[in-house]
Amino acid sequence: MSGNILEMRNITKTFPGVKALQDVTFTVAQGEIHAICGENGAGKSTLMKVLSGVYPFGEYDGDIVYDGETVKFANIRDSEERGIVIIHQELALVPELSIAENIFLGNETSKRGLINWDETNHRAGELLKRVGLSENPTTKIVDLGVGKQQLVEIAKAMSKKVRLLILDEPTAALNDDDSAHLLDLLRGLRDEGITCVIISHKLNEIHAIADQVTVIRDGQTIQTLHMREDEVTEDRIISLMVGRSLENRYPERDPKIGDEVFRIENWTVHSPIQHGRVLVKDANLVLRAGEVVGLAGLMGAGRTELAMSVFGRSYGTGISGQLYKNGKPIEAKTVQQAIDHGLAYATEDRKRYGLNLIDNITRNVSAAALGKLARVGWVDENQEVAVAEGYRKSLRIKAPTVASITGKLSGGNQQKVVLAKWIYTDPDVLILDEPTRGIDVGAKYEIYQIINELAAQGKAVLVISSELPELLGICDRIYTLSAGRITGEVPREEATQELLMQFMTRGQE
Repeated sequence: MSGNILEMRNITKTFPGVKALQDVTFTVAQGEIHAICGENGAGKSTLMKVLSGVYPFGEYDGDIVYDGETVKFANIRDSEERGIVIIHQELALVPELSIAENIFLGNETSKRGLINWDETNHRAGELLKRVGLSENPTTKIVDLGVGKQQLVEIAKAMSKKVRLLILDEPTAALNDDDSAHLLDLLRGLRDEGITCVIISHKLNEIHAIADQVTVIRDGQTIQTLHMREDEVTEDRIISLMVGRSLENRYPERDPKIGDEVFRIENWTVHSPIQHGRVLVKDANLVLRAGEVVGLAGLMGAGRTELAMSVFGRSYGTGISGQLYKNGKPIEAKTVQQAIDHGLAYATEDRKRYGLNLIDNITRNVSAAALGKLARVGWVDENQEVAVAEGYRKSLRIKAPTVASITGKLSGGNQQKVVLAKWIYTDPDVLILDEPTRGIDVGAKYEIYQIINELAAQGKAVLVISSELPELLGICDRIYTLSAGRITGEVPREEATQELLMQFMTRGQE
C-alpha cells in the first residue's frame, strides 16, 4: 500500500426533515479492502452515493479528497472518469441485453458511428476471464443467476479502468459458493492494486476479507478498526453498530407448544418452466400452535417453491397433495383462499413481491386485509391510518409517519411493514421466507422478538432461512430439504450445523 487513495472529511447530508449524515470522516488506504458497517438506515449507502456523485457536489457539506486532490463530482460519470465505480445492491443490468452489451452500455466500442460487435464481444470475453466467468459474452443477462450477474457488474466496472470499487451488499442475495467466489475475486483485485470499499451486514465475511472496517451509527462515524491489529471480533463490531452489547443475538423464549394447527401431506410440485422437472416431492410437514419451525436447505432445494405453492399455489404446476387445518382438509388453490384459511406468507423478495415501494406504509399494511376496513364497499381511511399507526408503534417501524413512502425505508423497517401486513390478516399460520435477509444484527434481533411474540400468541410459524445459526437460535424444530425432498426433522435440543448439513446434502451429487 502506498498512502491513502480516499479521504472523506466532515460529510454532512440532509434530506427534508432528516439528517442522514453528520460530519462523517474516514480514510481508505491505496490497495486495501475497507468495510463499512452499520445498522439499516445508518447512512452507509448515502455516504457511498455522495462519494460516487449520485448526490453531486453542492447537495452535501464536507470534502472528498481523492488521490490527494479535493474533488467535486457533478454526476456519476465524473466519478467514473476518475476510476471510482459503484455497484449498487439492486443490480443495474438490462435483462434482455447480452453480457457484452451490458458491460459496454453507454461506453460502446464504435467506428464511424457503428458498433464493432466483434471487438465488443472479444473485449467482453477478456473481462469475463478476469472475473472468472466462463459464459459466452452473447448470453442474455436474464439467463444468468444472481451470482453471475454480480460478476458481470464487476466486469463492467473493470471496463471503466476502475481504481476504487464500491460494492453495496454484494453477497446479500448470493449462496455460500457464489459468495466465496466473489470474496476470492475481491482479494485478487486487491492484489492487482484495486481498492475496494464494501458495505456488508455479513460480519463473518467482513472478518475474513477486510483490512479495515469503519462503523457508522445514526449518520455519524463511530470508529475505524484495523482488522489485523485491533483484535476485532464480531461482538465488538456489533456493539459499535448498535450502541450496546448484544450478548445473545437471539432473544430468550419459553415455548408453550399446543395442538397441531397445520399439516402438509405428500406435497408435490412441478416446474412451470422446465416440463417434467419435479421441484418438491412428497413433502410432509406439521406445524403446532405456539411453535417456531425451521426449514433448512441449500439453494435450489425447493424451500421457496414449497412455501409459494402451499400459499394459494402462487408458484408451480401439477401440484398434488393435501393441506390440513386443525385436522380438517382444506383447499387453498388461490391466495385469497389461503388467507381465508388463516395462512400468511412473507416472501423472501420483499421489494418485488412483498411491498408496493412507491406507496406509503398505510396502504402496504392494509393491502392484504382491506375487507376488514370496508364499510358498504368503501375503505374507512381513518381506521386504515389508525391500524397502520398501531403497527408502526408496536413493531417499532422507524418512520416519521405512516404516510412515509415504503421504498424510502431501510431494509429492516421494510421487513417490519411486510410483517405488519400479514399480522393484520390475523393468521393462524405464518410462513416467513428469509425474514432477516439483508438487514443488520440490531434489526434482526427485533424481527426475532416479533416472531417470538407471534408464537406466544399461539400462532404457528414456519421460518425458511439460509443461515443455520439463525434457525438453531430461534426454532423449536427444524426440517431439512434436499433436492425437493424432506430429508430430516430435528428437535432443537439435538440440532447442530453439522447434522443439518448432513441432512441438507442427502441425495446431492
